[in-house]
Amino acid sequence: MGAVQWAMWGLVAVVALVLGNVAWVALVRRWYRLRTPPPQTLRARCSDGWELAVHVRRAPVRRFQEPVLLCHGLAANRFTFDFEPPYSVAHALTEAGFDCFSVEWRGTGHSRRPPPGRRYTDFSIDDHVLQDAPALLALALKETGAASAFWLGHSLGGLVGYAVAQGPEAAQLAGLLVLGSPVHFKSEPFLRTLISLGVRAAWPGQLRQEWMSASLAPFLGYITLPLSDLVVNPKHIPPRIQRQVYANMMSSMSRKVLLQFQDWIEHDAFRSYDRRTDWRAGIARLQLPVLVMGGSADRLATAQNVESQYALLTAPDKSLHVFGRDHGDQQDYGHGDLIFGQGAPTEVYPVIRDWLERHATPLVADAASDRSA
Repeated sequence: MGAVQWAMWGLVAVVALVLGNVAWVALVRRWYRLRTPPPQTLRARCSDGWELAVHVRRAPVRRFQEPVLLCHGLAANRFTFDFEPPYSVAHALTEAGFDCFSVEWRGTGHSRRPPPGRRYTDFSIDDHVLQDAPALLALALKETGAASAFWLGHSLGGLVGYAVAQGPEAAQLAGLLVLGSPVHFKSEPFLRTLISLGVRAAWPGQLRQEWMSASLAPFLGYITLPLSDLVVNPKHIPPRIQRQVYANMMSSMSRKVLLQFQDWIEHDAFRSYDRRTDWRAGIARLQLPVLVMGGSADRLATAQNVESQYALLTAPDKSLHVFGRDHGDQQDYGHGDLIFGQGAPTEVYPVIRDWLERHATPLVADAASDRSA
């Protein structure tokens, strides 16, 4: 057999493997799809022309004026907060009377299509702060008629919230809730190596790890993936939930975003892409109500990290809650466990709901019914 024939057979084999993987991923995603009715999907147009998908769940009986903005973290999408009950913050909060708006940041999920002249990987975290957040806020306030909204962010979503609260949209925030969001970044050799590998793997535009996640999803619960304990503690998340999370929730990462994280890790910074705006220093100037939450076993946003960022706050209305056995909880919470851990619906979600109810503005009809009762 000649070299040309070998090359042809090699090409056929590669094509067959690719097509087989495509079929496998499609089958996995269908098998582990969420069975709950999908939320309403709206589009929010940013000032630079990028359109975001915003997934809305309305309260069966709306009790509060302010909507809640649910903002996912790095390598995730709207399923972070809008999953299958009982592992769904969106469902829990709508049942409590809040309208919920789950964003998908540009480059993620249904928000991947860029405006003409832009590549869909050409964005940094600054774009989430300066472009995506104002569009999300404008849409939520228009839809609900409210003057302000609550911001609940997990991991990167909380960091974006901190930055937005320091900008021109600050007056539109009724309160900020951050969950597992590190504002301090230790320059440990392991993390530096990991982020460096991620930057290289994302060349030239993005790291498409969601394809691998979906491919491996059916095996979770039987095997443990390397480094998975950085994101979740598999012992605390039911095997089927693990498989559904990896099949549905993982998203690609922009190389520019990874480069920004690389800067933060190497210099222990939390700042803009051009390094001119120090968002960590700005936390001390915030005056809106803030709830800082973390997990006792979180390796990305450690308990010490969460306590340190709480200490930066000078706002008169600030609260700290670290979930873990030392605080009477049934488990020591890791990064993703704060949302998908077995105890999260009964230990984490109620803290979020109760804080929101104490800070929200009751609708007139609801306030009247409370007085009559």
